[in-house]
Amino acid sequence: MDFTHFDRQGNAWMVDVSEKDDTSRTAVARGSIFMSEECFRKVTSGDMKKGDVLGVARVAGIMGAKKCSELIPLCHLLNLTKLSVDFELYEERFEIQASCLAKTTGKTGVEMEALTGVSVALLTIYDMCKAVDKSMEIGEIYLEEKSGGKSGTFRNPRLEK
Repeated sequence: MDFTHFDRQGNAWMVDVSEKDDTSRTAVARGSIFMSEECFRKVTSGDMKKGDVLGVARVAGIMGAKKCSELIPLCHLLNLTKLSVDFELYEERFEIQASCLAKTTGKTGVEMEALTGVSVALLTIYDMCKAVDKSMEIGEIYLEEKSGGKSGTFRNPRLEK
């Protein structure tokens, strides 16, 4: 497989998508942050001194996804038509899982926007909670699924387990 972000001389470039058809494109990414029981309880009860951790992280994730082309050098600037960030809480392992849904109609996919949204949301949780727990771990960030474009639908095989 050829890497599309390099020219024949090996120089990085932004892929030319001008000849591609506009299609409806969707991507969902997920990731998790693991924290101490004390920290988890403060987040879920709204007792964190910095305020509504998940509310702020939701907005930060949406803002991060919108800035993706400014953060990742070869990403195209997209006209995003939907962004959402949601959280699932797993009390038994003190885990907060974030998911980001990104949509557009265009010539290139929204996988990077969804992954960036999840990453920024999780980093925001860390920032708002670090006074209580500096040992939090962010991880398990992955593309869950995507649809649209020439390559069609993808569903991450890790979800089949």
